Amino acid sequence: MKVINLVFNPLKEFTNDNIHQAKRCHKLDHKDFTKVVFRTTIGLVVMGFIGFIMKLIFMPFNNIIVGSAWVND
Repeated sequence: MKVINLVFNPLKEFTNDNIHQAKRCHKLDHKDFTKVVFRTTIGLVVMGFIGFIMKLIFMPFNNIIVGSAWVND
């Protein structure tokens, strides 16, 4: 019986914790949803801008390194 309790008690506690968490969750209202969308959009734009700037910075270096190998034709 102890072995069964050792297996099923953690599962029972895990299930109860998940049920408790699901009851605490709520659907976002319009104001919260717009905040999430706005912040996600700003994050994506900033990441894209950083990637674009990095590409602009490292493109000349790449052309110098790769381009110098093709000059010897």
